[in-house]
Amino acid sequence: MDPLWIIFLIMMLQPVISRKMLEAGRMRLLAQIEKERNSRVILLIHRQEQMSFLGFPIMKFINMEDSEEILRVLDTTPPEKDIDLILHTPGGLVLAATQIARAINRRKGKVRVIVPHYAMSGGTLIALAADEIIMSPNAVLGPVDPQLGELPGPSLVKLLQQKDINKIGDQMIVKADIAEKAINQLQATLTELLQRTQSKERAAELAQKLTEGNWTHDFPITCNFAKSMGLNVNDQVPELVYDLMSMYRQPVQTSRSVEYVQHGQDRPLPI
Repeated sequence: MDPLWIIFLIMMLQPVISRKMLEAGRMRLLAQIEKERNSRVILLIHRQEQMSFLGFPIMKFINMEDSEEILRVLDTTPPEKDIDLILHTPGGLVLAATQIARAINRRKGKVRVIVPHYAMSGGTLIALAADEIIMSPNAVLGPVDPQLGELPGPSLVKLLQQKDINKIGDQMIVKADIAEKAINQLQATLTELLQRTQSKERAAELAQKLTEGNWTHDFPITCNFAKSMGLNVNDQVPELVYDLMSMYRQPVQTSRSVEYVQHGQDRPLPI
């Protein structure tokens, strides 16, 4: 073959080979973490990615596909097996996050959520459903107050309470009504989830504090702040988790958000 064609083929295959090697390295490291912690490790990682030819940034969020994948791996993992869920996400769909949160909350085995950098909004909702939150001293969680488009739900409710209803448009009244329902639903869900680690009264108090707009939606809840709220949090993030995160650098092409090691002893899903 012409040497130029050989060089061209190598250049074409190099990104594919590099990606396969990176994926293999991630799986080896995942398996090592599982062995050291004697747990099933699941990753939910969202990076800002770029389209390969236009260069527009695309933010990834928790979606129904993520929920389906995580529910699938939880359903095929023995109920008594401990779970380490590594979260790195800005949040996403409330329905998807709630499904994941309830699924880990119902498990018999211990569930630990590891936050090396951030897990905001829906990511925080998932973290609060676990037995333990392990986060870097520099990592952050966030409030879980519902957002209606670009408008914070609690602010819409306050608008309706503080302003003459005759001076508010019908559309804004409807949005405020939906916001109030969303807040009540999230409070009920959080109260239920937090009772895994908190008393019913304390769970209700925390649920109210996190959903009623005491802070902006991007307010950083640090490890120390979370401890002061009475959450079961520590900062002992395993070093291997940081090594794993270094293998999720900003990609050019899209990658799967949820990854885990397949096990031979996994219970097969019913057909």
